[in-house]
Amino acid sequence: MSDLQPRTDRKWLNALLLAATLATTTLTGACHWISFEADFQAGNPHLTLWAIANGLWYSLTILAILGAHELGHYLACRYYGINASLPYFLPIPFPLTGTAGAFIRIRQPITTKRALFDIGIAGPLAGFAVAVPALVIGMAMSRVVEVPPNFTGFSLGEPLLFKAVSWLMWGSPPETASINLHPMAFAAWFGLLATALNLIPIGQFDGGHIAYATLGRHAHKVTIAAVLVTLGLSVYSSSWVVWTLLAVGLLFAFGWRHPAVLDEAEPLDPSRRSLAILALVILVLCFTLAPIEPLDLLQPK
Repeated sequence: MSDLQPRTDRKWLNALLLAATLATTTLTGACHWISFEADFQAGNPHLTLWAIANGLWYSLTILAILGAHELGHYLACRYYGINASLPYFLPIPFPLTGTAGAFIRIRQPITTKRALFDIGIAGPLAGFAVAVPALVIGMAMSRVVEVPPNFTGFSLGEPLLFKAVSWLMWGSPPETASINLHPMAFAAWFGLLATALNLIPIGQFDGGHIAYATLGRHAHKVTIAAVLVTLGLSVYSSSWVVWTLLAVGLLFAFGWRHPAVLDEAEPLDPSRRSLAILALVILVLCFTLAPIEPLDLLQPK
């Protein structure tokens, strides 16, 4: 049995990054709480201990979603005896998210399609399983309020699942009103977006692993098509530009074809092909054409 936790692992670094990400996401969550309490009204917000405490609604939710995603990969690696690190969280002082996500390091080649598929899909399934109840609970704690005519802010693209839960909870708000998202609901929205980005079938992303395990040597055609789509999306919405540049940069760094496995020509079993279809459904449910756009809401034309 391989040594899954070699001495070179620096668990203190995993813990330090987790603590730093908890701090940055809690401060971000405090800002979301202040905005939530303001109900779209202008004012002079102050960062208080009460706001910081309520920032945990956002931070604990997003850490749970991201953590479940990465632990899904990690536990699948352990199941197959593949050497992998514990999750590394990425703290950033970005006002909307407070984090750039998380990742694990897989230190050994994955040699079979079954292992590649299971490791690739375990993360999105685990993260999605946490994001869905968080979305339902967060949306239930949100509220519909009137939006001032001069309000400015950000417009969030609404994935199909987000729209469905929003409609079930609140119906269709009047034209002069909008749903004021509770910080937990915003964390769930971010979790859905992260799930969709990971499932796009490009290179070494989870979707790339799933596509290669399902389609074998033909998967690079899907990668090329996905890149063309994301380039088009970058023209449609500037919020896609950074992710598209990252994806294309990784393809040039690691190659446009997925590293081969030993049983490339062997098809997946029916149960895994069904899970691949489920992954595609989840991608569609979590996908949005324009994730974040600055917008003057209800501004007179």
